Amino acid sequence: MKYLDEFRNVETAQILSEKIHAITKHPWTIMEICGGQTHSIVKSGLEMLLPKEISIVHGPGCPVCVTPLEMIDKAILLAQIPNLIFTSFGDMLRVPGSSMDLLQCKANGADVRIVYSPLDAVKIAEKNPKKEIVFFAVGFETTAPANAMAVWQAKKLGLQNFSVLCSHVLVPPAMEAILSSPENHVQGFLAAGHVCSVMGFEEYFSMSKKYRIPIVVTGFEPVDILQGILMVIQQLEEGRCDVENQYARVVRKEGNSTAMEIISRVFEISSRTWRGIGEISQSGYQVKKEFLSFDAEKKFPLEGIQAQESKDCIAGEILRGIKKPYECKAFGTFCKPEHPLGAPMVSSEGACAAYFHFKRTG
Repeated sequence: MKYLDEFRNVETAQILSEKIHAITKHPWTIMEICGGQTHSIVKSGLEMLLPKEISIVHGPGCPVCVTPLEMIDKAILLAQIPNLIFTSFGDMLRVPGSSMDLLQCKANGADVRIVYSPLDAVKIAEKNPKKEIVFFAVGFETTAPANAMAVWQAKKLGLQNFSVLCSHVLVPPAMEAILSSPENHVQGFLAAGHVCSVMGFEEYFSMSKKYRIPIVVTGFEPVDILQGILMVIQQLEEGRCDVENQYARVVRKEGNSTAMEIISRVFEISSRTWRGIGEISQSGYQVKKEFLSFDAEKKFPLEGIQAQESKDCIAGEILRGIKKPYECKAFGTFCKPEHPLGAPMVSSEGACAAYFHFKRTG
């Protein structure tokens, strides 16, 4: 592994910027598909190093942002059940539900606890056999192995008081949904390097061929991203459409077989609703039948919960790359991190929060 500073080197970034300027002859729109990349682009001001012909738009790459409102409401309902401990990563606590968020729920007396690993939630279940423990299992393919392992471990230990509220979503189906939309104007993708480190990138080849679009697996540091953009632009200017791997120091084409194995043992692919986007076919994971006793949606009465998004929030258009955060009338006025209308203003990986914190207004 190279030193991190090498991928934040100003001189290297400037060289890559000059190369991008030299080869860019036409206007192009490129989407990064990871919230970590969004944050890095905005924080580092990378767009200012690009030719005016290149437009960078931000996709649905923040798992917190795309967790549907109904799922947040289910989490809040579970947290209020007596004798239940609701566990979650900290970034989910301030995502607004219909009437409150999990942090407000905790302030009202619910036993809501932040954990740093789903296996921490399993340990809580071991220590509290007379209480129900629920872990909020959200995220892309990146967090799925650890969440699957928690379920596997709970079954191995014979824990009957542990379950997960599963809201896993998958990146490639979301990319395909964007490409197949009549509103689409994306001409190249920076694919999420952390997702590909788990799943590999073999399935991107058929997508690239079908939609004739370059896809470059890219890391998260400024130099990574600039190199990924350069690789996309080279393909576009040459009329090529292929899948390339900028993040070769981490990602292999075949992915991580051990991680994929534990995912396939515990989860199966299902359709999922994405906040601000709607249902995407075969775009998520659900708990397999043999592990249904660990599925909180089956274990507790959560059917029939519906929710209505704020009419003032344009998170869906932002997550599809149609608009930038500063184009929302609520941005920075009555939608701020301390009082968010939508999840993209809450999460550290959300596009709205990134633009707010780093003063980006177009």
